[in-house]
Amino acid sequence: MRTRGTISALRWISVFLILFAVILAAIQIATFSRLRAVFPSGMRIAEISVGGLDRHQAAQRLLEVYNLSVEVQYNENIIHLDPSVVGFELDLESMLAAADLERTRVPFWLGFWDYLWGRQADPSDIPLRSSFSEARLQAYLADEIASRYDQPPTAPIPVAGSVDFQAGALGTALNIERSILPIDNALRSTTQRVVSLPLERTLPPRPSRENLEILLKQTIDLAEFEGIIGFYMRDLQTAQEIHFASQQGVEYSVNPDVAFTTASITKIPILISTYRHIDKVPDPETANLIEKMIIESGNETADWLMQREIDPLRAPILISDDMQALGLENTFLAGHFYLGAPVLALYETPANSRTDVYTNPDVYNQTTPSDMGMLLEDLYLCEQTGGGALTAVFAGEITQEECKTMVTYLTLNKMPSLLEAGIPEGTQIAHKHGWVTNNGIINLIGDAGIIYTIGGDYILVVFLYHPEQLIWDPSSALVGQLSRAVYNYFNLPTP
Repeated sequence: MRTRGTISALRWISVFLILFAVILAAIQIATFSRLRAVFPSGMRIAEISVGGLDRHQAAQRLLEVYNLSVEVQYNENIIHLDPSVVGFELDLESMLAAADLERTRVPFWLGFWDYLWGRQADPSDIPLRSSFSEARLQAYLADEIASRYDQPPTAPIPVAGSVDFQAGALGTALNIERSILPIDNALRSTTQRVVSLPLERTLPPRPSRENLEILLKQTIDLAEFEGIIGFYMRDLQTAQEIHFASQQGVEYSVNPDVAFTTASITKIPILISTYRHIDKVPDPETANLIEKMIIESGNETADWLMQREIDPLRAPILISDDMQALGLENTFLAGHFYLGAPVLALYETPANSRTDVYTNPDVYNQTTPSDMGMLLEDLYLCEQTGGGALTAVFAGEITQEECKTMVTYLTLNKMPSLLEAGIPEGTQIAHKHGWVTNNGIINLIGDAGIIYTIGGDYILVVFLYHPEQLIWDPSSALVGQLSRAVYNYFNLPTP
């Protein structure tokens, strides 16, 4: 039988245990409340551990990490990029709000119960939310990096005393567009904050047209050429041209251009007019006459071709009319080639009306370097695209296929000196050359052609005239040197 003292002791023990349990529960609730007031252990915001931190502390830690500068490496230079310069900002509010939702997604008492039993789910990671100004980044790359650290290429320069060029040097240029993504990734990373910017090698620029013209004139001076030279070059990619006429350093105006005897180069106008006047594929005999006229430069052959396909009597006049229709007012053929052929018309042109310079041009056939250059350009455009003046002026009478055929004929004209001497073997050139002799003495040499090269296609026309005599070797060598200078300009040595 229990005594009163025993019962009283049990009551006090029970009360003590209940009181202890209440106190313990209160302590646990308080501890859990403190834990619930901060982010749970293992939580990460934007790859940064924020477990045990409150909102303010978590925000500070995020700012400390993401405000660190990004190391930019470019062309052996190291630049530190402050994220604020490119408008980089963290969206702290949205990330902290997402973390708060993650922290409080379990009701208090359920969370407390799991806490008592030591059960705690792994918290979700909150992804980075940020923004930056791409426009400001592009401006920074252009103004602060590219403008300071790009290395421009150096242009090739002529080798003194020659028509060759010394190779230029490659440059470097920042690829701004390809730099955006790696910098964006570095700004958003906590560990990979070093960026090596992509650079591109930039090719040396072509020497200026003015520098080429200076080189050409220096070449003429070094050759000590005493006669009159007419020079025309046209870049068929850019339409830039070099055009001058001179004698021993004295420049002549090329407006109007200087008149020269066309000589056998007049067979280019004959060729084009022939195709204008025939309305079918040339028969074998006509094709043979064309080939002999270009390859063998036969004057009799040219007469037979004109009489057969253009007009028995007035063919030269009709050819001159064709040239006038193309706007070539200084180019004409006034008679046939055969000995004693009559002059069918007297042509007064802007070029042969000049009094300041005189090359004794033949009354039978004349042209200027620019006229012949423009005619070859018309042929080139027709061959390449079916466009240009030939198909516009002679619509339906000259076709692209016919122009291709004419160019092919002109490529068969082989001459190891003059323009061909200045280009490497195998380079395609469609041209016609010619010269004038009086009693065995050469007074005029000319060559006009389309040159096709890897570095670009171009027109080149050169006429040399001396009232007394042109010595073949130095004169033809000069034309070859000028041709070589232009070829080298278009096909510069690789650095």
